[in-house]
Amino acid sequence: MRLLQRALRTGFSSLEAALDVPFGAAWNPLHNLGALGFFYYWIVAVSGIYLYVGFDTGVTRVYGSIEYMTHAQWYLGGVMRSLHRYASDAMVVMMLLHVVREFAMDRLSGPRWFTWLTGVPLLWLVYASGISGYWLVWDELAQYVALATTEWLDWLPIFGEPIARNFLAPTSLDDRFFTLLIFLHIAVPLILLFVLWVHLQRVARPKINPPRGLAIGTLLMMLALSLYKPAMSHAPADLASVPGILRLDWFYLGFYTLFDLWSFGTAWTVAALATAALMVLPWIVRRRHSLAHVNLDHCNGCERCVADCPYNAIAMVERSDGAPFDREAKVDPDLCVGCGICVGACPTSIAFRSRPELPTGIDLHEPALGQLRDWMRSACAALPRRPRVLVIGCSMGAEAQTLSAPDVAVMSLPCVGMLPPSFIDYALSRDLAEGVLLTGCKSEACHHRFGIRWTEDRLAGRRDPYLRSRVPRQRLRTFWAGRGGERRLGRAIADFAAALSALEPPPRAPRREIAAREPEAR
Repeated sequence: MRLLQRALRTGFSSLEAALDVPFGAAWNPLHNLGALGFFYYWIVAVSGIYLYVGFDTGVTRVYGSIEYMTHAQWYLGGVMRSLHRYASDAMVVMMLLHVVREFAMDRLSGPRWFTWLTGVPLLWLVYASGISGYWLVWDELAQYVALATTEWLDWLPIFGEPIARNFLAPTSLDDRFFTLLIFLHIAVPLILLFVLWVHLQRVARPKINPPRGLAIGTLLMMLALSLYKPAMSHAPADLASVPGILRLDWFYLGFYTLFDLWSFGTAWTVAALATAALMVLPWIVRRRHSLAHVNLDHCNGCERCVADCPYNAIAMVERSDGAPFDREAKVDPDLCVGCGICVGACPTSIAFRSRPELPTGIDLHEPALGQLRDWMRSACAALPRRPRVLVIGCSMGAEAQTLSAPDVAVMSLPCVGMLPPSFIDYALSRDLAEGVLLTGCKSEACHHRFGIRWTEDRLAGRRDPYLRSRVPRQRLRTFWAGRGGERRLGRAIADFAAALSALEPPPRAPRREIAAREPEAR
């Protein structure tokens, strides 16, 4: 399973790099799959409302009302119908790509299981709403879909009478059928919207809207496609005959071709096994990770860790140790993924402390902040050649360890957002290295969502704890390479080393550590 994830991750990384060229990182569609799917949902909803206004539920008038909107009112009703169709297809594509990419990026195990598990019903609901929409056209394709679907449902022993018999003769249907069907076609998307809300409950600051330019661009593309190749109906349904050649919508109806190869029982078995496999995947690929823990002796209840946590895993509760502070941070182990971003947010995460364990208000069990400082000291001390470059990256970004050289030391964190800015100051002012280069996931594609953004904000002084102004910025660089970007990262390190060689030697700060103190009140 790990090999499959790695192969898929490599493929997505290559495709993202290719799409970065025309779109840029912020507008890259692969960085906005969930948001695009949500945007297409609203296009489907708005166009569906318009079509509902002109829809006639009479069994003999259904087809005619659709044809009138398609042809007589092609400039509006026809465009809305085509938009409804193409946005529905695009929503399926975004949804499936989103599922595969989340699996490839290992964003399903541990505390993420809830989001993954609640996403599985969304697959069934999207397909149920789309397939029911094809029935409403009541052409030959709708006749085929209705008969195949009801025969498949009849295989389950849940109906007192076979529902497929309603489609065996022209007199089997009446107006009430399409009234019920359009009710279902409206109700299922509403249920889908509710499950989407549940799906996002454990995601802090979920991204539900794509960049405006990307949204407008994809909408214009769909409008152009709707005018160039409008959605058309087949011949009207005739229950007295068997439909001939059909133009299937492969995004929604591709599974129906298997009914010609398998029995209905086999089709149900495959669907049930696929659903069950998706639901248990978080526990199949589960990996152990370190949890954050709070050290009350150094926590003053500042709430920065709460504000920066991407998973809502930290909450402020009443103080329990009698210290003169109102609140204290508390980590929920069921939500913590061990990214360490809270460690980088803590104002007491200071590299200049004298104690070897480097106490801080919140820390990971492994790697602890003191271990990282010790490793940074020893790795940089072993570099025999100047200018020495300290590369600090994350475990999900480019594999910087493969780029080790006589003048390069590499330190890997669970997420680059775990790095307190004081570590950069410490490395440069204590003459551990001539330059520090931060790397990690691709920009706009951070594995832990906000690691890159918070890091850049801290470096720019927009977010506490920020990098002190005394740190020479020409000795600091960022290069968000992402997995598969090792070659580009290697060139960036070489360019950085060349630039450092041309600089004057940095002034050395006095080698004085500060003692660990109790946190001051706000």
